[in-house]
Amino acid sequence: MTQNNAIPPVWFRLPPGFHDIGPGDAASLDAFAEALDSQAARGELSQLVDSLEELAGHDVVHTAIGFHPEEPVGITTSLFSLTIRRVEQPNPRLAVARTALAIARSPLWTSAVRRFIDLPSTLPCSLVAGVISVPDIEHHLFQARVATAHPDGLHLLVLDLTSACTEHAAAYTDILEAVAHTLQFTDPDPSAPKATGTSRILEVLL
Repeated sequence: MTQNNAIPPVWFRLPPGFHDIGPGDAASLDAFAEALDSQAARGELSQLVDSLEELAGHDVVHTAIGFHPEEPVGITTSLFSLTIRRVEQPNPRLAVARTALAIARSPLWTSAVRRFIDLPSTLPCSLVAGVISVPDIEHHLFQARVATAHPDGLHLLVLDLTSACTEHAAAYTDILEAVAHTLQFTDPDPSAPKATGTSRILEVLL
């Protein structure tokens, strides 16, 4: 659930392996990165930690980091974020379409797929996913972005999942699409079971 009183409440569910974080947790994550027995994982986590500072002040209301074991020995990492912006466009379908088009037109993409998603809420929803090239970062990153509307007609939601593990692009795309399907705008049953099970990237399902 989102916690900021200035925005409408939103509930969603992340799969196993994801842990909520905020800018104040950067020091702890740096220490965790140092403890990882993997140079690649340390590099990936350091990039994601750096991104936390950049997210502040950009309407990002929730962030979480994903840790997924990978064979033979290793960990893949990812960063999830939820952005909620107020929009002046009274037509939610048009607002989502314009946002998705702006995302798709970003010069950062080196390759991308785009498609609409049918949500249980029937709210308009679009996904853009692929590989991006970020200035000052040597290696390409994978990113999936979902844009949808809040039923109040006044806010736009953008869900992001970013990882340095481009080889798992399909799995991360499926994860973000699954998260989008869990979006709710009224308080769900508190007795509902929470996500359990594996956190391996190729086995994670909501």
